[in-house]
Amino acid sequence: MAKIEYSAVGRRKKAVARVRLVAGDGKITINKRDIDHYFGLETLKMTVRQPLALTNQGSFDVLVNVNGGGLTGQAGAIRHGISRALCKVDPDLRASLKKAGFLTRDPRMKERKKYGLKAARRAPQFSKR
Repeated sequence: MAKIEYSAVGRRKKAVARVRLVAGDGKITINKRDIDHYFGLETLKMTVRQPLALTNQGSFDVLVNVNGGGLTGQAGAIRHGISRALCKVDPDLRASLKKAGFLTRDPRMKERKKYGLKAARRAPQFSKR
């Protein structure tokens, strides 16, 4: 008997999350570590669990490989990936996930540094003399 598995990719800033949903009891594993050991902040754990809580889908184990970016970007990427995988599980969930904004890829990226400036917009200190 083949195991039913749904996979999707989520992205935010520089973070890329490859998410797999497997039938189980709701355990979330990120980079072979439990979610409680991977994310220290409760808000990041809540961000990851939002799509599952919204759709009442506690019957899936979530297996995630995520790399790039910081912890907040990774949490957003995982949320995006879980949402996209849930759409494959049941297309009727798409409307509620879209309304909550979980299927929208956040396009905001780091602005590049420009020449003549110290950072993207930070100019050198001005002095009259």
